[in-house]
Amino acid sequence: MRKKMICDICGKEGANIHHVTRSYGKKTSLLIIENVPVVSCPHCRESYLTAETLHEIERIKLHQESFAKERLIPVAAFSDIPVTKHQDVLARDCT
Repeated sequence: MRKKMICDICGKEGANIHHVTRSYGKKTSLLIIENVPVVSCPHCRESYLTAETLHEIERIKLHQESFAKERLIPVAAFSDIPVTKHQDVLARDCT
């Protein structure tokens, strides 16, 4: 059974850990770290990284030559995605 965590923000029990992919840097200095644990609280709706996680991210960034594997990945910018007519109508209705 998984132990329930206490949220560091609101102090209530029930915070959960989920894993995300984070990117650091850009272009030739881009580093992507997968499986980063993020604490999320269903009560206050806050998400945060623990001090331990932040220290580990800094260690990975400092020694990325030892940890990182080069991969070719497709990259899309959110602003490059074309807006459909349906989305355009919704956007006009919201203003």
